[in-house]
This record gives sequence, C-alpha cells and structure tokens, in this order.
Amino acid sequence: MPDANRSKSTGRRSASETEIPSLTKSSIRKGNTTPIVYSQSTARRKPPPIERKLECTLEELCHGCIKKIKITRNVITTARMEERNKITFEGKGDERPGYHPADLILLIDEKRHPLFEREGDDLDYGLEIPLVQALTGCTISVPLLGGERMCLSFDDVIYPGYEKVIRGQGMPTKEEGKRGDLHIKFLVEFPLELTDEQRIEASSILQDCS
Repeated sequence: MPDANRSKSTGRRSASETEIPSLTKSSIRKGNTTPIVYSQSTARRKPPPIERKLECTLEELCHGCIKKIKITRNVITTARMEERNKITFEGKGDERPGYHPADLILLIDEKRHPLFEREGDDLDYGLEIPLVQALTGCTISVPLLGGERMCLSFDDVIYPGYEKVIRGQGMPTKEEGKRGDLHIKFLVEFPLELTDEQRIEASSILQDCS
C-alpha cells in the first residue's frame, strides 16, 4: 500500500530548493527565458585602489615628461597638469585570490621650485635690485621656466612693490596653446647706513622729487 505522506511530499518543494527552468527550442523562440542571477558571493570583487605620490617639478608640469616608477611603467605627464591631479593605471595594483587586480593611482605632487612660485596658471618671481638701479633705471636679465633668459630695460623709478608682468611665460592653461603670465616682483635693497656727507647729498638731490 503506497505511503500517503510520501506521495504528498513528492509534490512539494522545500524553501531551500530552486526550480531551474528548462530551455527548449520553442520557449527560446517565444522569448520565454528566465534570467540567471549570480550570487555576489561568487563574483570577483575589486579591492580599493592604491594611491602613491608622483613628484614633479614646475618644468615637468609645464612641458610634460616621462617618469619611471617602481612597477616599471612609463608615466607620461602632460602639460597643464597641476598639484593633486591623478593618473590612473587600471588593474595595475595589488592582486589577491578571488579579487580583480586593484587600480594604481598616482597623485601629482608638485616640487618646490628654487626660483618661481606658482599661482594657478601664473608664476611669481622675486627680484632684488639695489637702490641706485631702482632710482636711475637698469637693464636686467630675467630667467624663464625651461632655462631661457629675457633681457628687460627699465627707465621708470622702481619702488618697493613694483611689479612687471610678462605675458605668456607662465604655466600652460586649459585652453590649448595658451599660457599664464610671469609676474616679476621687485624688492629694492636700501643701504644699511649713510655717512653725513651722503645724507646731505641725497637730501639735496631728492628734496624736489614728488
């Protein structure tokens, strides 16, 4: 005699069982397909990216360069890059079993320049000149980014805080083919002491100057 409980149990499915639909030619033609969902536990995940600093000089950020890092990848920095810009190498970071390789991110770290200070796309250059040149005029040679020099002549009186702007000698801008400006900021050197005779002579010369 058949077991009634057994016959009832064969007609049910437990909560842990999943029915897998059969794929027949007719069901595929009719579009009766069921998507297969993969569990996240079996998918390969990607670990967080690795960030490293990449030191660059103003010249390298201005003209572009190729730098080598320890993973033996050539790193090309383009013009117009600046502090905290990122260069990403997808899948070139650490590898772990069951994970996709991590990304490697290099953060541009701008080195301090011995001559120039950067202000956005512009460069500042401080220049000290003696008082006699500031009062009587002078010709000076100014360094440019990249090693070149430019000669400038001044006939005006140069006072403390005087500034000369050279257009197009700064850093590359986001606009193709254009560069920022170079700001020359003058510092006038005053004599530390004068003799009585020098004081009288300076006073007689400068008393009528407005």
